[in-house]
Amino acid sequence: MKITSVEARDLSEAWFLCLRQVLTNGYEYTIERGSYSGQKRKELDMITVHIKNPGNRPLIPDVPPGVPAPSTMEYIDNYLPYLMTAHRAEGEQYTYGQYLEAQIAKVIKMYRETGFNTNQAFMTVGNPETLDLEDPPCLRSIDTRVRYGKLHFIIYFRSWDLWAGFPSNLAAIQLLKEYMAAEIGVEDGEIIAMSKGMHIYDYAWDIAKTAAGMNGV
Repeated sequence: MKITSVEARDLSEAWFLCLRQVLTNGYEYTIERGSYSGQKRKELDMITVHIKNPGNRPLIPDVPPGVPAPSTMEYIDNYLPYLMTAHRAEGEQYTYGQYLEAQIAKVIKMYRETGFNTNQAFMTVGNPETLDLEDPPCLRSIDTRVRYGKLHFIIYFRSWDLWAGFPSNLAAIQLLKEYMAAEIGVEDGEIIAMSKGMHIYDYAWDIAKTAAGMNGV
């Protein structure tokens, strides 16, 4: 297993740096179970992404001319309820919010009422039954820490579509962190994101190379 480490200034830089890592070092294989079964993807064994200023705007990548934007702020605004509330639209097997909504309130209350020196403010997504789903949740946990006067998030994705999922996921999670920091009464802090399944599907390899400035590679 190869462990990749990325340090980035903000969300946009993190995305571009991760594109280069997956395209250069990703393990190429054919998917036997899960999304896009039968197609190929390039995937890192394990990656840790340390984003020091995730609140820098814009929250979504500023892609080169001719490259379709992987996400938009309009999409992020519509995605937020999926992340933060238990409402589930018709046809959805689950939402992250159905697991997180109550935990968000409890974590805020924990920090406000008992202080910051704790390791218990951990939010989890899913339960054992999600293993039976056709597509189990990709985001599995958001751990939190208040240190140096700031709220930091430590995030784990079991599987992570880098091209389209990463920009939308992290932009929405950053907005959640800003909301929680304000409610707790601290400043917004860093994001450390981890995954043993950060990947790019084969349909996006060429456009990802263009976005990352790797057409000649």
